[in-house]
Amino acid sequence: MQRVLSLLFLLPFITMAQTQNFNWPEGKQMGLSLSWDDARDSQVTVGTAILDNFDIKATFYVLPSGVERQLSGWKKAVASGHEIANHSLNHPCSGNFLWARANALEGYSLQQMESELLKANSELNRLLGVKVNHFAYPCGQTFVNRGENTQSYVPVIARNFVSGRTWLDEAPNDPAFVDLAQVTGVEMDGKNFEEIKALIDTAKKDGLWLVLAGHEINIEGEQTTQTEALTKLLRYLKTDNSIWVAPVGSIAEYIQGTRAK
Repeated sequence: MQRVLSLLFLLPFITMAQTQNFNWPEGKQMGLSLSWDDARDSQVTVGTAILDNFDIKATFYVLPSGVERQLSGWKKAVASGHEIANHSLNHPCSGNFLWARANALEGYSLQQMESELLKANSELNRLLGVKVNHFAYPCGQTFVNRGENTQSYVPVIARNFVSGRTWLDEAPNDPAFVDLAQVTGVEMDGKNFEEIKALIDTAKKDGLWLVLAGHEINIEGEQTTQTEALTKLLRYLKTDNSIWVAPVGSIAEYIQGTRAK
């Protein structure tokens, strides 16, 4: 009985939190950001030309080593107005991924993580002349060390970046509520246009911010945003004036600005 009374007392506050209004600019109904990880070669050999054809800007979470591999392509992407963001220096993930065992998060400290992230920022500035303010967690994992010594490195991201994006999430972001150090990223790899549009329609209904995340950009393949689906998506976005399509940084900084008022 006491629990029921407690819930009844809290109900107005819960309802208020769930229905808190957020004003998107220019009367838009939702925000949408397109993002890709890892500085895969296909992002600049295939993807940026498609994006540029529709004059839509995306966020690329890159590693300096990947940028160096296709430096001229990444310089062109920057010149075209795409956003460059940090995806770490060495892409550390859990050692449960066997390919990550030599550089496993379980062996990291917070100090090592912060040092490597700042070094990646410095390298990206050297290579591309950009100041990096946004980050995506490799593999979407936000911890270092193991067992009783496990620590979240989300505070490191909050201290050094405006936003940090996760991966393989199931829900868009509520702009009035989202922790900018843990922005959700919803996978677009392998999805056709109809599946992506269904995600957009759900986000629009509630005025949310959908951050789509991918890896390769090509006709087909594993971890690939399919060019056919991407082209249909971009064509659709150019016709729907109710969606604010912008890089992660632009929307995150807008949200940050509204909170500062």
